[in-house]
Amino acid sequence: MPDVNGWTRELERFIFQRMTASGIVGLSVATIKDGEVNYQRGFGFRDFEKGTSATPETIYCIGSVTKSFTALAVMQLCEAGKLSLDDPVEKWLQFRERPMGEKVLVKHVLSHTSGLSALGYAEATLAAITDTPEIWLPISNAQDLLVFMRGAEEWAIARPGERHAYLNEGYILLGAIIEEASGMGYADYVKEKILLPLHMFRSSFAEEDVEGDGDLAVPYVTNRGGGKVATRYPYGQMISDGGLMSSASDMANFLRMMLAGGAFDGHRLASEGSVGEMASPKIRLLDEPINGVDYRYYGYGLRIKDGFLGHRLVQHSGSVFGSSAYVNFVPEAGVGVVILANGGYFLEDMGEYAAALLLGRDPWEIPSFRRGRILDSLAGSYRTFKDTSSYRVVRSGGLLQLEQKWGERTFTTPMVPVDVEGDVKRFRTYGVDTVTPAEFVVRDGETYLVYERNLARRVGAP
Repeated sequence: MPDVNGWTRELERFIFQRMTASGIVGLSVATIKDGEVNYQRGFGFRDFEKGTSATPETIYCIGSVTKSFTALAVMQLCEAGKLSLDDPVEKWLQFRERPMGEKVLVKHVLSHTSGLSALGYAEATLAAITDTPEIWLPISNAQDLLVFMRGAEEWAIARPGERHAYLNEGYILLGAIIEEASGMGYADYVKEKILLPLHMFRSSFAEEDVEGDGDLAVPYVTNRGGGKVATRYPYGQMISDGGLMSSASDMANFLRMMLAGGAFDGHRLASEGSVGEMASPKIRLLDEPINGVDYRYYGYGLRIKDGFLGHRLVQHSGSVFGSSAYVNFVPEAGVGVVILANGGYFLEDMGEYAAALLLGRDPWEIPSFRRGRILDSLAGSYRTFKDTSSYRVVRSGGLLQLEQKWGERTFTTPMVPVDVEGDVKRFRTYGVDTVTPAEFVVRDGETYLVYERNLARRVGAP
């Protein structure tokens, strides 16, 4: 564990390692402790072709982290008596979908518990922006989306309020409800009621506001050959569900406000109760805890992880293919993290690593980190007695993949972890009607794989 004065060096080491491994072009980070920004910097390139560096002020699209702003706007309007969380969506919009015969309420849309399955509008829209789409959806506003959503009730997977199913379309509906309830355009409302009071002066939904900025990140996607290809941001195509452009330094103000219970610089944007509602569990994402430790929930525009090093970690991520974002904060500890990058990468591991350091804890206490390190240590090439047979074990997310060649054919089998914390690391592989155990053991400093009737020794990297 690094000492107090060395935590930033440890964070920078980890970020640099992850950027190298993932091919991230540029990244900006800011951290908050005791209500103030205590660290910020940029890594890599905001524009690789021009060779310009990322900074804490570099602007990116924050994708679905925008949902936190949309949720805050809804809570503000509820406090003003212009809207109710129990209002049916159909009170405000020409929305007539009733999953399993029941009305969808505003609170259901906020928590992604509408009962509808994901409809794919966002994925199709982003594909049309960054690649050749498989389907074209002419959706330019909420009215077009309402036409697209007709018949969606036939694709219901639960009654409203019963089950979490992430619905990008729902947050477009919320944007339209905000317009109806406030009498203002969604982007105008967020600017006047949230961005300006938070001194987020360089954050905007409008292309003309950011394209002339001298510190705007170029969005990149990775082609099949691993090269970085410049693309464009989804200006206008995505707004209340994922269209806000912002910087790490601006986003730090949003986190400072959330940690202060809705107040910032002497101005109150929302009550402590409203902010608390956003960050409190509304629906459990899974029935069982992840890693046997932490439960995952969704609140209003925010995800919640209970059991993060003994704390409640509130977070959200976002990606628009060419740009990614991640924020987290621990309310009772007063710490927070924002990370933005110009590529479609998952940033959660870096954000949680930073949060652990801010809490004064060893990041490798986080179960997912520890399990990942164990899986990495087991990957490699394995050979049996006198090299008669060989296996290749590779990491694949939370699993291992076992590859074995027979002549010109390669057989690949997922290895599902059963117990990786003990001295013997136990896995299972599954066939149509078979379950085969697999074990990794260490003898005299050598790692061995026991699979079916075979014993194989690790002889090198994958």
